[in-house]
Amino acid sequence: MRDLRVGILGLGSMGRHHVRNVRQTEGLCLSAVADPAGDRFGAANDLEVLPDVEALIEAEIDAAIVAVPTSCHEEAALTLAEAGVHTLVEKPLALDVESGQRIANAFDRAGLVGAVGYVERCNPALLDMRRRIAEGQLGEIHQISTRRQSPFPERISDVGVVQDLATHDIDLTAWIAGSDYDTVFARTAHPSGRTHEDMVVISGTLRSGVLVNHLVNWLNPYKDRATIVVGEHGALVADTAMGDLTFYENGLLPVQWDQIATFRGVSEGTITRYALVKREPIAVELEYFRNAIQGIGRDHVTMGEAVATLRVVEAVLRSAAEGEVVHL
Repeated sequence: MRDLRVGILGLGSMGRHHVRNVRQTEGLCLSAVADPAGDRFGAANDLEVLPDVEALIEAEIDAAIVAVPTSCHEEAALTLAEAGVHTLVEKPLALDVESGQRIANAFDRAGLVGAVGYVERCNPALLDMRRRIAEGQLGEIHQISTRRQSPFPERISDVGVVQDLATHDIDLTAWIAGSDYDTVFARTAHPSGRTHEDMVVISGTLRSGVLVNHLVNWLNPYKDRATIVVGEHGALVADTAMGDLTFYENGLLPVQWDQIATFRGVSEGTITRYALVKREPIAVELEYFRNAIQGIGRDHVTMGEAVATLRVVEAVLRSAAEGEVVHL
């Protein structure tokens, strides 16, 4: 089977990493790149930087990666679908549910692979966490909480922290739990004075009854990435910045120090940090995309799943605006 000819639209903060990883992925051949703003990171090397998505299509590509600002996703994706090009669109799929659904419908009608770049699903810590939960290591799941905090990213100008960062946590929580969101309640803040929110606190429930909580901002002076799943047998904690996964097991031995026993509630057991094979998540994501095109895998994030995430994102923003719980 010949290598898939890949074109990349957008050579910015995410696009440049896609360029590097496509070049290193077996079965993929980087054939063309395009960015109307040029190549400020020098990612193209010997390739001509084309002006737009139409020029990419004229390069006779089999697959495309869309890594332009979110506001440009729909036009680019619909053009690629009409041209019969399998496409991975960076997260979030679109600015709103209606736009995302139009994109998803176009790829469904054309019989093409439409994938979305929720790269956290390819994080080694979260992949192992999901496997362990599915195998029953935690027993019944009670709560999933996430923290995603970091300094302000200058690359973001068209959306707020909910659509840029919190969308990752919404997607990975439903994926880990295997359950959709049922309710959300959110509060946002704008300390920087920008139109779009800088901070959000989200709480809610999944249809399975699991409690969820997300703490997200881009005004933190340090990077903090954590996903914590608490179940009947203990807790799994993923540090996704480092790709580490730790299991805090509920102990079987009684705590004989009364003050500590009262405070902790459950007895303390063994703490294990697992040794994991740590591959770059984008490399794994591109392998999933390649496999889906070749018909040998279904591990990519589908556009239908991304639309479901957009529904939760809109519910979060609506809740923050109205000060009410939103039922999905």
